[in-house]
Amino acid sequence: MLDPFNRTIDYMRISITDRCNLRCIYCMPQKIRSLPETEILSYEEILRACIQGVSLGIHLIKITGGEPLLREGVPDLVRQLKNIPGISKVSLTTNGVLLSRHLDALCAAGIDGINISLDSLDGERFRLTTGFRGLDDIIQAIHESVTRNITVKINAVLIDNGGKPQWQGLVELARVLPLDVRFIEMMPIGYGRAFKGIAHDTILQELYETYPGITEDTASPGAGPAVYYGIPGFTGKVGFISALSHRFCQTCNRIRLTAEGMLKPCLCYASGIDLKSILRDPDKTNEAIRQAFVETIAMKPASHCFTDMAPQAPEEILEKRAMVAIGG
Repeated sequence: MLDPFNRTIDYMRISITDRCNLRCIYCMPQKIRSLPETEILSYEEILRACIQGVSLGIHLIKITGGEPLLREGVPDLVRQLKNIPGISKVSLTTNGVLLSRHLDALCAAGIDGINISLDSLDGERFRLTTGFRGLDDIIQAIHESVTRNITVKINAVLIDNGGKPQWQGLVELARVLPLDVRFIEMMPIGYGRAFKGIAHDTILQELYETYPGITEDTASPGAGPAVYYGIPGFTGKVGFISALSHRFCQTCNRIRLTAEGMLKPCLCYASGIDLKSILRDPDKTNEAIRQAFVETIAMKPASHCFTDMAPQAPEEILEKRAMVAIGG
């Protein structure tokens, strides 16, 4: 499938819940109301949507939330997705709190990759950011994950709070562990609008000063927008997902399916197609589902408008929901 700007769309991020067991200050603070369970897509509905999406060219699937492992049956969903002819890769994004108890089942189901969200290795900074004290459980899950034959990535969002940056401890994970540590710029979505992130050029400059010999790695760019760097003597790599300082919209290959069944062409905008109403209408055929995919991709804009580099959109069409409601 090609969008209006001749970009191939072959990647779908699927949020399976808007619930989370952490309360990260930039994503899901304490007083936020979750969707009723009846408003969230069932696994059967997700699978039906995926089958039709795959028939049009989708072959990369990322399961997200909220925290997806709060929902029962995720390994079985992974197994069923992997059994759909045409799907080449199924991966999962998690905060890692529940990962250890589900890791065996996920690997048995054929999971291809696990992204673990972790913003700091400092226990107190982690607690202040997430409202959670179990950092050791997440570190254990990381070590357990890298022993499996799957791709493991750490996703970190750094906040500029005037204190000491938290990047170096995270980078050091890649010294001895076969994983990638990726820094994701703070997105001005939902509660994230209230926080100032750290530009990746700033971190990269400090990396050059700290690790002489660091070089950009173009050998394995992956399915997403990350730019990777290799550090001499390191087992893993360091990556940057720089949506604001280095917009990568010209290579965007994805659409999103929210937990409540909205097909979204772009994270920045509120526009999308209500796929749930089609899936739950007994009179709607699979052709109607495919048409929803086609129409969603036809709606993809040339770029987001998070920064002054892009034309500013009218306020009423911008996405105002919290990130947890959209899918991380």
